[in-house]
Amino acid sequence: MAQLSSDQFAFGGQLLSIEDALDRVTAGLRPVEGMEEVSLIDADGRILGEPLIAPVSLPPFFNSAVDGYAVRFADLLPGRETSLAVGGRVPAGAEAGALVAGQAVRIFTGAPMPTGCDTVFMQEDVRLDGDRVVLPPGLKPGANCRPAGEDLMADSLALMAGRAMTPETIALAAALGVTRLAVRRRVRVAVFSTGNEIVSPGQPLGDAQLYDSNRFTLQALLRRLGADVTDLGILRDEPGAIETALQAAAAGHDLILTSGGVSTGEEDHVKAAVEAVGSLAFWRLAIKPGRPVAMGVIPSANGEAAAFIGLPGNPVAVFVTFAHVVRPFLAVLAGGRPSVPMALPVRAAFAYAKKAGRREYVRVALRRAPDGTMEAVKHPRDGAGVITSLTETDGLVELPEKVETVTPGDQVAFLSYSLLR
Repeated sequence: MAQLSSDQFAFGGQLLSIEDALDRVTAGLRPVEGMEEVSLIDADGRILGEPLIAPVSLPPFFNSAVDGYAVRFADLLPGRETSLAVGGRVPAGAEAGALVAGQAVRIFTGAPMPTGCDTVFMQEDVRLDGDRVVLPPGLKPGANCRPAGEDLMADSLALMAGRAMTPETIALAAALGVTRLAVRRRVRVAVFSTGNEIVSPGQPLGDAQLYDSNRFTLQALLRRLGADVTDLGILRDEPGAIETALQAAAAGHDLILTSGGVSTGEEDHVKAAVEAVGSLAFWRLAIKPGRPVAMGVIPSANGEAAAFIGLPGNPVAVFVTFAHVVRPFLAVLAGGRPSVPMALPVRAAFAYAKKAGRREYVRVALRRAPDGTMEAVKHPRDGAGVITSLTETDGLVELPEKVETVTPGDQVAFLSYSLLR
């Protein structure tokens, strides 16, 4: 289970910036315990549990980087062409042998360099003259060669513990001959919704009821981050039942995640239930959309504890607060490191006004202007409940706290949705 204290998320202020929230989310948080060994191909998306030390050098032997002719640099005539007899041929995977002084060896990409060779001429830079090769001047010693260990030396650190495995890091591990890796166990997350006004897709829709979308959004986002997700369905507005469900979920999960029901209204039963069985800190983030976020700790009957995060109820606010709160929290809990998405500069094709002191995220689609510059086009509807504002756009423009107006032509910071999920 997660290593948490009852005051893990305590905060008495009014508004938190994204940076302050990130600090509070990750400060003192320890990863879940437990590791498992998986095959290399199954490691994609997992968090490396132990450092990977290179068992061999990469490459393991001195080899040619190109198709061409291997020579001793000392045999080349300075400042003019050199003609050498071709005394051998070494394809990739063959034994190299030794070079006879004053000769060249036909060699191919990846083939081991013959003993005595230290330089390779690319085949397109030379010309053949019978059984001899004519080499142009100007090549530097060691050109077109890959020394043993050029990439990594044996016994050096290849990957640090806590690294999220990707196709690139899997390629590195495979090149080192690794077949299995020790990875952190997956974080176990329980997701549920509450409210008499929502029903699951596929169920009859009553008067004044809505289909529950947030629960499915959160499950999809969590699965993309490698979590094991349990769908607890919808809990009706019955405080006792919610308390029981929270305590039961805490026994088998590291994190309990929900949306809505954690504000200060009379019908916000989740907030009251969390306070009844555990501890709760209620934050307000200085962002739009997505201001209210609740975090807490819920102990179970067997002495374990799970973190609790309650997100706002509107779908767009759920997406934004997940990206800035849940995503970094989950990264640390999984044994990794939170990453700050890198915004790209684009040109605004819209006008906008906002309040100072609050960071806002504007949903935009990208288009290429006639002059070739990428422009951000604002979605026509701003509401935090407008789900099509996510499906019809490419990402968010981040407007810092000090910004109060945007004018067409201004440079703004664009965050692709692919960086936030």
